[in-house]
Amino acid sequence: MIDILHTNNGYSSPIPHIVIIGGGITGLSAAFYLEREAQARGLAIRYTLIEREKRWGGKLLTDTVDDFVIEGGPDSFITQKPWGVQLARDLGLGDQLIPISERRGKVYVFSRGRLQPMPDGMMLIVPTRMMPFALSPLISPVGKLRMALDLVLPARRDSSDETVADFIRRRLGREALDKLAEPLLSGIHNSETERQSIMATFPRLREVEARHGSLIRGMVAQRAASLRRQATSARPSTPLANSPFVTLKNGVAGLTNALVQSLTGRLINGRGVATLAHDPTASRPYRIHLDDGERLDADIVMLTAPAYTAAELVESFLPRLATGLRQIRYVSTGTVSLAYRRADVGTLMDGYGVVIPRAEGRRINAITISSSKFAHRAPDDSVLLRVFVGGSRNPDVMDLEDTALLALVQAELRTVLGLQATPLFSRIYRWPRANPQYDVGHLEHMNALERLCPPGLLLSGSAYRGVGIPDCAHQGQQAAMDALAYVDTLPAGQYATSNAVEAS
Repeated sequence: MIDILHTNNGYSSPIPHIVIIGGGITGLSAAFYLEREAQARGLAIRYTLIEREKRWGGKLLTDTVDDFVIEGGPDSFITQKPWGVQLARDLGLGDQLIPISERRGKVYVFSRGRLQPMPDGMMLIVPTRMMPFALSPLISPVGKLRMALDLVLPARRDSSDETVADFIRRRLGREALDKLAEPLLSGIHNSETERQSIMATFPRLREVEARHGSLIRGMVAQRAASLRRQATSARPSTPLANSPFVTLKNGVAGLTNALVQSLTGRLINGRGVATLAHDPTASRPYRIHLDDGERLDADIVMLTAPAYTAAELVESFLPRLATGLRQIRYVSTGTVSLAYRRADVGTLMDGYGVVIPRAEGRRINAITISSSKFAHRAPDDSVLLRVFVGGSRNPDVMDLEDTALLALVQAELRTVLGLQATPLFSRIYRWPRANPQYDVGHLEHMNALERLCPPGLLLSGSAYRGVGIPDCAHQGQQAAMDALAYVDTLPAGQYATSNAVEAS
């Protein structure tokens, strides 16, 4: 590949080369925004994106079976964090965004062997409407009184981290932790409340406590402000604007497909990085060898692969960084999707799905009724379910063979939903070591890791500063901006070398 040359202070120098290792949503977003911003600024850069697997997109995987749209990984993205929606719109997919269904808005908790609806007006795990909460059988009278103490308990004034378990026990009590926070807050991250960092996963709750002195007062105030904005807005309210989650009509993999199609840099898939070396005295300080022997020299390297993969690559020249990266724990997870004839299942429940507290001792973690949660997921005469397994709660389930796993899931559905029907088909998706754990102190740990990175080495991805699609897209965009800022610092003549050498 021959670089386009430009003249800089009399030196004939090839343009800077940026290598992105990892072709999941973070790496693809980094390449997209790198290319877009460089073009907007009129900057000359070159990038190479490398993905070990043949398939791009990491955990973003959508399959279609007839008229069923089946998600193997995440099925949507939160709108409170705007970067996912913005990425979709930047890719020209704005008209493909669809909101969560308004027809069946309930989430159920499987508690004491029964399905209990989440009370109306809950924001995360905090009640904002008192009467539905007071009448709900989900929390005991004693538990409700303990949650109400949040209104008078003093707020924590220091900014140090704490576990989700410590935070919820402190503000709302043990029962709220067991029945609400554990299945909801830790369920999102496949984490353990006794280890999960509140500042790295739900800093909003600490911000509400600091600002309002009470979670309940703060969430009530936020709900009232949101209703006032809707009432006074000059624009008519739309389902998309009011939806807490959105997805793409044909599945979230549409994001990665559009990203790959939009990129004009060099994309390498089906080949991995064998070694990464760093020589700060070289004109291009990073040298990458692919597993087929090809060599790439780079000015900047973005590591968007899992932390344990990044650790292997930097071990030879940054052993302290490698040690720190390996301290980020991962768990393995899976999803099992099952399709049914609607006539065979009857009325399961009027809701999006079920969360299951750890205390119930079930072998599955949660259930989503995909065909109720979003439109265009199944034919009208059919129902599509998705069951979540593994994680920190039931890691041994991931060791089961497919036949045994499917049998376990169907047995659990009989217990939790009373579902006796035989599915039309099923799909199992396994994600080994795919979910990073943000243990208490994670953000301080990340700050320390970033200080160990030499100039031009960037860490980005789900292991670091957010696991969802919006967070990963944002991290990719930020890494692109950081790379371009570093390009601006490179000295003139750094790449004074012959065209023939570059072409090699």
